[in-house]
Amino acid sequence: MSDRTETTHARTRRLPQINPVWLLLAALVAGIILMNPGFVEPTGYMNFLKRAAPLAILAAGQVYVITSGGFDLSVGSLITLVVVGSSMLTNNDPAATYWVIPLMLGMGLGVGVVNGLVVCFLRVPSLIATLGMMITLNGLAFLWSGGAPRGYLPDTYRFFGRELVRDVPLVGFIPVSVIVLFVVVGILAWLMHRTNLGRQVHAIGDNPVAARLAGVAVNRVRITAFMLSGLSAAIAGILLGGFAGVSTDVGSGYELQAITAAVLGGAQLLGGRGSVFAAFGGALALTAIFTLLNFLGLPQPVRQVVQGLILIAAVALAMHRRKQTGT
Repeated sequence: MSDRTETTHARTRRLPQINPVWLLLAALVAGIILMNPGFVEPTGYMNFLKRAAPLAILAAGQVYVITSGGFDLSVGSLITLVVVGSSMLTNNDPAATYWVIPLMLGMGLGVGVVNGLVVCFLRVPSLIATLGMMITLNGLAFLWSGGAPRGYLPDTYRFFGRELVRDVPLVGFIPVSVIVLFVVVGILAWLMHRTNLGRQVHAIGDNPVAARLAGVAVNRVRITAFMLSGLSAAIAGILLGGFAGVSTDVGSGYELQAITAAVLGGAQLLGGRGSVFAAFGGALALTAIFTLLNFLGLPQPVRQVVQGLILIAAVALAMHRRKQTGT
């Protein structure tokens, strides 16, 4: 009897494990289809992916920092600074796009480097360091724009957020932002799950002392994680500027949404566990929840309450699982 039980458990362990976030996403999509049958048409689900793209990219970068055992609260303010800075620098000149976008990407990497250096060498907890950076970037955006951004983003800049690739077989069209989404998430997933960087990120989050003794360059890996998070925020800002326009609060709340999406995908806030694909699924699920709330006509405060409850529940579930497995 014991042998049969052990055999059954062994077979169960060999079965492919499905992350619950995908089951949640499937249920949410089914609910959306019931309320809006047009969602099954290319226009419906492509627009959904377009709306989800900035958050999904942001979550895919945030999961590096979370898996390494930290937080990055500065990404929402960085999005705002990217959008405001781009509008000020392009100054209604379409030709300026070609140097402004690389500059904004470089700024995202630079903010990530500063965050990483403060955390690694000044020994400031990432929560405090990135909170300070968040306040600093918000102040810079306000000073730069005077509280009211001037000018607009030219069409050459907004191309990435609003344009469509037409005459695509089967679906008819694909938003450029969706192409950017899959390219960025694909690259970040490859780095996390197919390279030594991803293994080192997980090792540091699980036990930084053991990782250092094993020869892992802990500080370098942590700084790299913050750089990827900053870069993803800059890309998300470029997309949001493309279809949301210029505003001094365009990135407000995105830092918590990205953390919620990553945790919803199974990332552990104490580090050591995280998946780019699961964070991508968490971002889609969160966007689907917001879509359902909009269909129900519920106000913005309800959306914030739901997001907070989801974050608390996801963290509680993750801690429960960690306690059960003893990891």
